Amino acid sequence: MSELKSSDKPFEISKREVWEAWEKVKDNKGAPGVDGCSIADFEADLKNNLYKVWNRMSSGSYFPPPVRAVEIPKPHGGGTRILGVPCVSDRVAQTVVARRLEARVETIFHPDSYGYRPGRAPIDAVEVCKQRCWKRDWVIDLDIRKFFDTVPWDLVVKAVEANTDLPWVVLYVKRWLGAPLQQADGTLLRRDRGTAQGSSISPVLANLFLHYAFDAWLAREFPGAQFERYSDDAVVHCVSQRQARTVLAAIAARMEQVGLQLHPDKTRIVYCQDGKRRASYEHTEFDYLGFTFRQRRARAKDGRQFNSFLPAISKDALKKISVEVQSWRLYNRTGQDLKDVARDINPIVSGWMQYYGSFYRSKMYPLLARINAYLVRWIRKKYKRLRAKRKAFRCLRGIVERFPRMFAHWEWVPSVPSVW
Repeated sequence: MSELKSSDKPFEISKREVWEAWEKVKDNKGAPGVDGCSIADFEADLKNNLYKVWNRMSSGSYFPPPVRAVEIPKPHGGGTRILGVPCVSDRVAQTVVARRLEARVETIFHPDSYGYRPGRAPIDAVEVCKQRCWKRDWVIDLDIRKFFDTVPWDLVVKAVEANTDLPWVVLYVKRWLGAPLQQADGTLLRRDRGTAQGSSISPVLANLFLHYAFDAWLAREFPGAQFERYSDDAVVHCVSQRQARTVLAAIAARMEQVGLQLHPDKTRIVYCQDGKRRASYEHTEFDYLGFTFRQRRARAKDGRQFNSFLPAISKDALKKISVEVQSWRLYNRTGQDLKDVARDINPIVSGWMQYYGSFYRSKMYPLLARINAYLVRWIRKKYKRLRAKRKAFRCLRGIVERFPRMFAHWEWVPSVPSVW
């Protein structure tokens, strides 16, 4: 891969681009595709593998293999979804195109679009949503039904063509859209719409499509309505119930116009009820990016308590995390030292604390206390002389006092609930 530019090829794609795409794919890790080739396998013959990707892409002869379909839990709980896992070589090729597209379209994207963009994170969208819920009384909680399965190809391609003059970018986007899904039994599912969620090219295609289908349209038709969108998950803020109904009807018509549908049961208008906004309404809470927004007790700087409309970890997210904590079976890891157990779980627990603990973190305390209860069980199981519950409790308290930073969650919850 010493040459940086191609020669005598119909498409000008540099080898440097392919190399940088590989580095990004490697950093992102990920499972093998339909060919069973892992990141390590691909890297074992890296020079030849990258050359094949570059040679075929720059000559126009690159055709993507099928995408492996995998059912995974949704990020914040609440069911499962089908993830498309491309082969490693295909992820490299997709990343080459995605990087070219992102460089062109990033400047046109709306400031309230947060998904898969540099310098932006889901927690930023949640923070902005919280602030706007305080200022506006009504929210439209939008749910686009099976967006990644139903987005129409012709409009995706049209959006891409409007933002590139490179024919090979359009060519390969069309080929990736048409790549079949290989199901667990080996059968190929051919599609006529949708883009595989989980592929390297899918995020920029989704953002580009929704920029025209939703962001720019809403800003043009309803400049007074504010919103936050993370991929296909969006919330719109309105000043009145009447405006919310008008905007929702218009959004539903717009989605139909671009080949999509709002989910009739999950899309709804919500009243941001709190201590000052006391009217009654059918819906007074909504979920967004793993948080439930609703009326909660809050404390002012002077110590006075009041009711505010605030986000906290949702029941679905809490349930998903609880199931994962149970699956660790910490109390059975008696072959490990406590420091080893801490080293295994701290990165995961720290991530949960950093994200879900950003707002109303006390909602996480019972879960974190349960981890401590499992550690007490670990102590009782590992040491015969500490089988008595009282002795195990005392032992854990002593460890917390001597090594308060051993477990990440001890910063918030160093104790075990009395019910244990």
